[in-house]
Amino acid sequence: MSSAAPRISFVSLGCPKALVDSERIITRLRAEGYELTKNHEGADAVIVNTCGFLDSAKAESLDAIGKALSENGKVIVTGCMGAEPEQIREAYPAVASITGPQAYESVMKAVHEAVPPKHDPFLDLVPEQGIRLTPRHYAYLKISEGCNNRCTFCIIPKLRGDLVSRPAGDVLREAEKLVGAGVKELLVISQDTSAYGVDLKYAESAFKDKMVRAKFVDLARDLGSLGAWVRLHYVYPYPHVDDVIPLMAEGIVLPYLDIPFQHASPSVLKAMKRPGNQEKTIDRIKAWRQICPDLTLRSTFIVGFPGETEEDFDYLLDWLKEAKLDRVGAFKYEPVKGASSNDLGLPQVPDEVKQSRYDRFMATQQAISTARLKTRVGQRIKVIIDEPGPTVSRGRSQGDAPEIDGSVHVGSRRPLRAGDIVTVKIERADAYDLFGMAV
Repeated sequence: MSSAAPRISFVSLGCPKALVDSERIITRLRAEGYELTKNHEGADAVIVNTCGFLDSAKAESLDAIGKALSENGKVIVTGCMGAEPEQIREAYPAVASITGPQAYESVMKAVHEAVPPKHDPFLDLVPEQGIRLTPRHYAYLKISEGCNNRCTFCIIPKLRGDLVSRPAGDVLREAEKLVGAGVKELLVISQDTSAYGVDLKYAESAFKDKMVRAKFVDLARDLGSLGAWVRLHYVYPYPHVDDVIPLMAEGIVLPYLDIPFQHASPSVLKAMKRPGNQEKTIDRIKAWRQICPDLTLRSTFIVGFPGETEEDFDYLLDWLKEAKLDRVGAFKYEPVKGASSNDLGLPQVPDEVKQSRYDRFMATQQAISTARLKTRVGQRIKVIIDEPGPTVSRGRSQGDAPEIDGSVHVGSRRPLRAGDIVTVKIERADAYDLFGMAV
């Protein structure tokens, strides 16, 4: 009889891209016979996958490391904040090791040194699609690492490097395994999804009996052929994004685009060094909606960027009213250590002005979102169920991504299961959610 398997407690912080990194590490751990536990106390070691994008995220990461050290003492740190380890070492010199993002081999080496594996043929069984931290019916599909853009507020290229795309054949094989394991929705993620394949010069690779190009529109079409919902995130508005809209109109991929516009004022966008053809964005949005009337657009914006004037902010509000985006989030600008926006020589926006602009921005968008959702009342739409209930279940429409967008509350006379895709007649709407009955 072998002794008990070593146990690892795992903390995953940050964005969906970091979540995929966590899933890969956990898959490796389970493949080598380690058990996962939710409790730091009693674990043989703790892994903390950190976020280092904003100072508030760094503070959360440092808190998580401190908690792990106080409850366990043997802590391995990885992730974006690990790319600049000095701050971690200064705060917590007792951590066992620190590695940067995507450094799977280094993490496993640190685990082996802290807690040697005990191979057991009964523990080493891992599903072919790997271990995921999302519910069974949806999964994040990372198609590239890093980013070639140099937005002045962002340090991601410093943390994760330049764009490195995965061959299309590799992406499609992973997607096929996920769908085969019961995944109904693939959430395509990367730092810059529409730049996919640029570094590979769109090279072809083999998938089944054909060659597939590493190109944004080709990959979207090929993923759409696998039989699952395909949702596109972090799509910069390059001109070739227009090519994917007909695929949405045809039902090949979901009519949903997550585009991080960040601002609308030309002077602020210039200071941010935002990529993409931003000048005629409103015209493009109108053209997209003509081709695909059901298109849902979500975005994020930054208010209070250095040098942002009241005129710039008013321009943004006017743009928002004209664009009529469906789902919008906003951040108050934070000066991040290492970001070039700190060195632009532009005046900082006072905190109270940032807060005021944030409140006005969100109030403006709430009115837009409420009006957009009201147009759904009376329609029959497809909904994927996330949380079944005895009489009312919670799900999402094709226009809602998990955890960041709204929900559809579905009444039903028959039992529903997580992952079911049902037709729902919408009876009412509020600012964020829809309510209806399964038909």
